[in-house]
Amino acid sequence: MEIRFDGKTAIVTGGASGIGLATARELAESGATVIIADLTTERSSAAAEDIGHGAIGHETDVTDPDAVEALVDFAVSETGGLHLMVNNAGGDSPSGPFGDYPLDGWHQGIDLNLHGVFHGMRYGIPAMRSGGGAIVNTSSYQGIVGFPTGSAYVAAKHAVIGITKTAAIDHADDGIRVNAIGPGVIDTPALSGVLDAEAKAQIAATFPLKRLGTPAEVANLICFLLSEQASFITGSFYLVDGGLMAQ
Repeated sequence: MEIRFDGKTAIVTGGASGIGLATARELAESGATVIIADLTTERSSAAAEDIGHGAIGHETDVTDPDAVEALVDFAVSETGGLHLMVNNAGGDSPSGPFGDYPLDGWHQGIDLNLHGVFHGMRYGIPAMRSGGGAIVNTSSYQGIVGFPTGSAYVAAKHAVIGITKTAAIDHADDGIRVNAIGPGVIDTPALSGVLDAEAKAQIAATFPLKRLGTPAEVANLICFLLSEQASFITGSFYLVDGGLMAQ
């Protein structure tokens, strides 16, 4: 089954590394014009150059609604439209037991992991209304379970699934499909920054598949959901977690 995105414009937030970079690469290699949004021009431009295939870098802070609106406007003015959007930008939040959780950490976590997704859909959907489109939001396996000391991250990832379902219902008549994914523990550069090889191996041993996932494996799911092969799928949530949540 070959998936192509010829003639389509895609935005991928958090697109300069990890899952975002793998997704942007797969989309670009499959014919899409990809706008790689990341926090700095240096990061987004370097990723675009690495990918090639006409990819374009754009500096965007997804917590800033004006910046996300400008990102969508840029995509439309530069390429003539917007057809695909991957709201992938996110990150860890401070840890701490719920009763002692830092207030600034709460707001930081919600702003990045929830408001960033909301901003993407809020400005991306109007740009898709005339011709339809598809959106994939990155939640997490922690979007369906609790996780000790992770209040803000867990709350945001649960909420991403909720707003995904709501947007899918609200905009089905516009020909816009909206789905969410739940990666498990994925072997990204960000993970390597906090865990050494031994720690990663210990975690992997607890999974049914006995290994961590790769960014490319998550990107494959995202691209399927964006494609016409998934034309009857909307408002859904899909785990890509090596069987972690099946236990």
